[in-house]
Amino acid sequence: MADKTIAKRVEIALENLLFSSRWILAPFYFGLAISLIILLIKFAAELLHLGTTAFSSTESDVILGLLTLVDLTLTGSLLIIVIFSGYENFVSKMDHSDHGDRPEWMGTIDFGALKLKMLSSIVAISAVQLLRQFMSLGPVTPEREKQLLWLVVIHVVFVVSSVLLALSDRIAAGGHGHGNSDDVAASSDSSSNTSSH
Repeated sequence: MADKTIAKRVEIALENLLFSSRWILAPFYFGLAISLIILLIKFAAELLHLGTTAFSSTESDVILGLLTLVDLTLTGSLLIIVIFSGYENFVSKMDHSDHGDRPEWMGTIDFGALKLKMLSSIVAISAVQLLRQFMSLGPVTPEREKQLLWLVVIHVVFVVSSVLLALSDRIAAGGHGHGNSDDVAASSDSSSNTSSH
C-alpha cells in the first residue's frame, strides 16, 4: 500500500514537471515579439527609401517598393498570429477578455486553425514575392526564365499544400468544418423567422 502511495506521488511529481515544461516555450514567443521590432526597422527603412526617391522613381519602382511594404506587413501579421495563438495553445491562456482592443480571433484558434492561417499567410507572402519578380521583369534570359519558373513552382506547391492541409483537417474532423456552426446558426435564425411568420 505504501509502495503504491510513493509510486503515485512520483507519478504526480513527474506529470507536474512535464506540465510545467511548457513554460520553456515562452522565451521563443518573446523572441518572436522582439523580431517584430527588427521587422519594423526594416519597414521604416524601406518606407524612408521609398519616400526619398518618390519623385525620381519610375512607376514600377514605386509599385515594387509598395509590394515590399505589403510583404513586410504580411510577415508581421503572420508573426502576431503565431505569437498569440501559439502562446495560448501551448503555454498559457491570456486573460485579456475585457480589453477593448482584443482581436476577435484570439482564444478561438486551435492548432489546426493555426496551421491553416500560417500556411495561408505564407501563400499570400509567396504571391507578393512572385508579383514583385514579375514587376521587375527585365530582358528574359534563360537564367531569369529558370528562376521565374522555380518561383512559380514553389508558389504552386504552397497553394497545393494549403489546400491539402485544409482537406485533411476537414476529413479528420469528419466533414465538420469551422463554417458549419455559422450554417447551423443561419438555419436556426431562418427557421425562427419562418415560425414567427
